Amino acid sequence: MTSTATDVSTKIALYRTQYELRLFEQRAYDLFLENLVKGTSHLGLGQEAIAAGVAAAMKQGDWTFATYRGHNHTLARGAGMTPVLAELLGRANGLMAGKGGSMHLTSVEHGMMGSYAIIGAHLPIACGAAWSAKYRGTDQVSVAFFGDGTTNIGAFHEALNFAVVWQLPVIFVCENNLWMEYTRTTEVTAVPNPAADRALAYGLESIIVDGNDADAVFEVASAAIARARAGQGPSMIEAKTYRHGGHSRADPGKYRPDEEVKEWLAKDPIVRYRARLIELGVPLEQIEAIEAEALAKVDTATEEAKAGATPGEDLLMKDVWADGGSAWRN
Repeated sequence: MTSTATDVSTKIALYRTQYELRLFEQRAYDLFLENLVKGTSHLGLGQEAIAAGVAAAMKQGDWTFATYRGHNHTLARGAGMTPVLAELLGRANGLMAGKGGSMHLTSVEHGMMGSYAIIGAHLPIACGAAWSAKYRGTDQVSVAFFGDGTTNIGAFHEALNFAVVWQLPVIFVCENNLWMEYTRTTEVTAVPNPAADRALAYGLESIIVDGNDADAVFEVASAAIARARAGQGPSMIEAKTYRHGGHSRADPGKYRPDEEVKEWLAKDPIVRYRARLIELGVPLEQIEAIEAEALAKVDTATEEAKAGATPGEDLLMKDVWADGGSAWRN
């Protein structure tokens, strides 16, 4: 599915978000090469349109649940670049004071309810949040992002069944980048569309969208979220996309055929969207201004993150127990 129906102001906002996400991820990779990023990391380069498109369809109070590839989703919900980048660097001014790192980004303030390192673990949790909204009578929705490999995990099927039985306001978004870490998904999955084809078994519509087209993602997500708010239950969206790099920082991704990589790089969501704006008559000067502002934003975040202090011993027991400390145990 592709679309040009989204109004121009929304398109400009979508481009700004996508471009900022791209520059942020590129900078995160550069900092990793400088040995400044602590622990492992999983970049979303090439998958920016999904995070941008869905986030634009959500509103304050809604909840996002993401995987360890969650930088884009955290930023798209409004978390600042400096605290996110500082978290990757393990600094005290990080989103979680440097204790969570790349794989556990969380910002309740922005509705970002966590990045989860355990495959599929967050899908039932997203259902729980959605059930709480239904119980309390609010119009909040949960959106759970996951990779194509998650569709072969039991929690995926349990969550879908639970969501349909209870008609929960939850949207499942499969970011299908074709590869389960180092294994092509179709080689170990019984159906060609791992999420959409299985949605039918749970009474859900089979929805497949071009995950490299932010407009298409925005419109599909908007429709699904509107249904959820209206009490019409869950939706499953499979967004076809491709990661530009390997699975994680330690993976060069050489197992992927050169022709496949070349084909998908030609579908770069940033390049495509920039061309669309120009075709629609958005002045080049305006586009270049957005890009310059994004670069300045990333540069500022980089310097502020680097300037952050190393977490001290006083943080070791903070946020570990319910009362914020461990003194009650002694």
